Amino acid sequence: MITDSKRKLIIPTIPQVIVPPHPEWPPLSPQELKALKEKVKMLLKQQNAVLVAHYYTDGTLQDLAEETGGCVADSLEMARFGTTHPAHTLVVAGVRFMGETSKILNNEKRVLMPDLGATCSLDEGCPYELFASFCDQHADHIVVVYANTSAKVKARSDWVVTSGIALPIIRHLSDQGKKILWAPDKHLGHYVQKLTGADMIFWPGSCVVHEEFRAVALERLRKIHPDAAILVHPESPEAVIAQADVVGSTTALINAVATLPNMEFIVATDKGIFNKMRQVAPGKILLEAPTVGEGATCQSCANCPWMGMNSLHNLAKVLETGENEILVSAELADKARIPILRMLDFAANLKK
Repeated sequence: MITDSKRKLIIPTIPQVIVPPHPEWPPLSPQELKALKEKVKMLLKQQNAVLVAHYYTDGTLQDLAEETGGCVADSLEMARFGTTHPAHTLVVAGVRFMGETSKILNNEKRVLMPDLGATCSLDEGCPYELFASFCDQHADHIVVVYANTSAKVKARSDWVVTSGIALPIIRHLSDQGKKILWAPDKHLGHYVQKLTGADMIFWPGSCVVHEEFRAVALERLRKIHPDAAILVHPESPEAVIAQADVVGSTTALINAVATLPNMEFIVATDKGIFNKMRQVAPGKILLEAPTVGEGATCQSCANCPWMGMNSLHNLAKVLETGENEILVSAELADKARIPILRMLDFAANLKK
């Protein structure tokens, strides 16, 4: 652990996350692609299963989810979709915490994933034992965790938030005079603290995709495309957020492309989102925010390698074999469900 002298706070030294190489899947001819998609459709129907896919997965999976009556959404909507859909099996194309959240909210259903090794740098960088110890040291703080965490970490929290609702929830808690322990994404945490003035301490995690965006390189790209709107996910570094025209969740950024008058957009989030953006605004030009520049390592190059572990190949295999089932004990699910439902109730009241 290290000490933050400004706040006299002991900050955990988190484990280094090993970023896997981007998977390479065998190329498919048009005929092979069509045949494999038809096979997946048949298996979904046979097993009373529905496919839910995250915006960051491959566009083919996103399109297939919608073609088969499934869902393409952010992590919360993916899980919430399963609570209302009659299917007995949820097939989650995304990363492991998304499958766990779906299981927590739908514990009576079978939840499968194409690859159980598809994890998340934020989740990996917030191991339960270390996190629980940090919470114990600050027992007077309300624990708020981002959705990108394990079921155990969620169960140790008071609130679970997504990027879309983090700001109003933190503002609500701050207005009540609460001190907040935030985990695991430091950039999102600092962003909401700056806008709310909340008394917060932070877990020092970050997303390998959003961490790679570079402010200086973004400034150069803006000069080349002066009429482009800058869209930034709040998991990005502060210097990148400062240049944004819109800061928001995946859903908010998609809506911005559809509604803003600009014809060009520079997008600072995983480029998998371009598939949905092109659907809602087919005539507009989408540019990747740069991940190059001084200090850049380009581990992600604006594309999560764990999201890349989802493909038609292993989607078909998991439906054939029933492998890769997400299991969360009933006791753990009951505990983790409490802070998630607290968020959902807050969101429902906010709409009213």
